[in-house]
Amino acid sequence: MRYARRKIVAGLALTATCLGWVGMGWAQAASKEPLKFGLAMPLTGSQALFGADQAKAAQWAVQDINAKGGVDGHPLEMILLDTQADPRLGINAVNRLVNVDKVPVFGTAWSAVVKAVAPIANRSEVLALSVGANSPEIAKLGDYLYTTYPLADVDVVAQARYARETLKKERAAVLYIHNDSGVEGAKIYRDAFESLGGKVVAYEAYDAQSTDYTGALLKVRTSNPDIIHIQGLVSDLPQVIAQIRQLGIKQPISTYSAGYNPKVIQQLGAAAEGLMVSALAPSAEQNPRIAEFVERWQKTEGRIPNGLPYTQYLYDMPYLIADLYGHLLKSGKPLTGANMRQALVEVANFDLPMTGKLQVSADHRVKKPVYLFEVKNGAFTPLATVE
Repeated sequence: MRYARRKIVAGLALTATCLGWVGMGWAQAASKEPLKFGLAMPLTGSQALFGADQAKAAQWAVQDINAKGGVDGHPLEMILLDTQADPRLGINAVNRLVNVDKVPVFGTAWSAVVKAVAPIANRSEVLALSVGANSPEIAKLGDYLYTTYPLADVDVVAQARYARETLKKERAAVLYIHNDSGVEGAKIYRDAFESLGGKVVAYEAYDAQSTDYTGALLKVRTSNPDIIHIQGLVSDLPQVIAQIRQLGIKQPISTYSAGYNPKVIQQLGAAAEGLMVSALAPSAEQNPRIAEFVERWQKTEGRIPNGLPYTQYLYDMPYLIADLYGHLLKSGKPLTGANMRQALVEVANFDLPMTGKLQVSADHRVKKPVYLFEVKNGAFTPLATVE
């Protein structure tokens, strides 16, 4: 089984390069040595519904870059490996990327995986980009780990502030999945809500493998909150929300960017009405390229991507890496991980096709506007933008 999986992964990596050598840039991009980077994502397992779409978005970006000539005539080559969102498999994948494929830069996601592979990046002096994980601890994982995605203290704080200052909610219940992302995100919401004068009247965890959340939900119901905030994963959020409504709990529900997903509405139906979510990437109304991106999904896949904002960040990642390679080629510096990191620090500001301007700060964080939405009549309706 291990050999078969590696053969599949190798095929995906080859596709990400070769399919890009099309159009006007083919001859130029095919004539020079490929510029490699790695991507380690859940292509199978419980998170594959989302990880596979994110990987596809990155593959499309590689194709689009190479179709226009690559990076100074060099084709971009993405080596794609499967993590199953499992830290152990993430370590195996990144060890291969670093030690076998010799990439100077790689991307990955899911907070537990990012934390597990950060020591490899630091030890090997290979630039690691966290693209979608949101644990605030990611900013503290070492010199070679940077995020391109805003961490939870950006949109979760915005949610808490909106609940207190705009909605005037005084009593909040916080539900969270018992993993790195859930524990840390829940703490951020609790601390922010209470710092604004609110009171958290219930603070309940649920197990990542569970399908019945009755125990925690009954405690929430007993606490009689004004609002319920959930820090879960895209895979469990619909079940949690459905059971909340089945128990007759009618208070408004908010969640972070994991909830900004058409599948949540599809799965919940009427139970999704009133759900408040945040997004950390612009919508089609804010960036016309997003409408083209969604139309591409509709034409090729017959659907909207799972976790649209995350796919936008993954599409942008190869463009950022291409900018780093371009910076090093222009300066004549060796294409090493150490120089990739230095290029990231020196360039710092990027203008990316799907998510717009990105500034990488010295504290390894990025800041982006937070877009708040509410489900109304089966669609995400803008509420506010928090800068």
